[in-house]
Amino acid sequence: MSLKKLQERCSVTPDGAFGPGTFKAAVKFYGLSDFRAAHFFAQTSHESGEFKVFMENLNYSSDRLDSIFPKYFKNAGRNAANYSKQPEKIANVIYSGRMGNGDEKSGDGWRYRGRGALQLTGKDNYKLFSEHLKKPEILKEPDLVATDYAFESALFFFERNKLWTICDKGITDAAIKDLTKKINGGHHGLEDRMEKTKKYYSWLQ
Repeated sequence: MSLKKLQERCSVTPDGAFGPGTFKAAVKFYGLSDFRAAHFFAQTSHESGEFKVFMENLNYSSDRLDSIFPKYFKNAGRNAANYSKQPEKIANVIYSGRMGNGDEKSGDGWRYRGRGALQLTGKDNYKLFSEHLKKPEILKEPDLVATDYAFESALFFFERNKLWTICDKGITDAAIKDLTKKINGGHHGLEDRMEKTKKYYSWLQ
C-alpha cells in the first residue's frame, strides 16, 4: 500500500509524510515491539526510497543491461539493444523460468515483478503471500502488492525469513548490519539504514 493508504488504515491524516505520528500509529496497528518496529521501518524506508517507490523500475538501457544482467544478455548472446528501455520485455527475460515463473513468452516475469516495500518477486512468492493473507485475488491482481499490501508483504518477508530474531537483539550496529545482509545480500546503504533505525527507535522512547 502507499504511505497514504497506510496512514488511512492507521487513522492518521493521509499527508504522505512519514514522521513520529505515522510511525507510532503504524507500530500500534501492526503490534510491533520497539526493536522490531525501528528495524522494520528503517529497512523498508531505505529499500523503498523513503516510502515512495513500491514497484520495481526496470527501465534499463542496453549498456546497463549488459552490465547488471550479463548472464541474461551479453553472456547469453542476447542483443540487449532489442530490450533497451522496454521494462516489460526485460522483466520477462530476467525473471523467466525461475521463482515459479513460466518462460519468457508467459509474461510471468513482468506480471510478478518486484512490488511492495521489500520487492516481493516471482509467482511462487506471490502465491505464498496470497495464501498467507488468504487473499487469492493477489495472484490475479499483483499490483495490489504495490497499492494495498506493500507493508504486509514486507512483514511477510520478515516472518518467512525469521528476521524478527535479529531485530530482537536490539538496536545495535551488529544487528543492523546482519539484517541488511539478509535483506540486501550485501551492505548497500548501511550508513543510512543505521541512521534511520536509531532515529525511529528514539521516536518511541
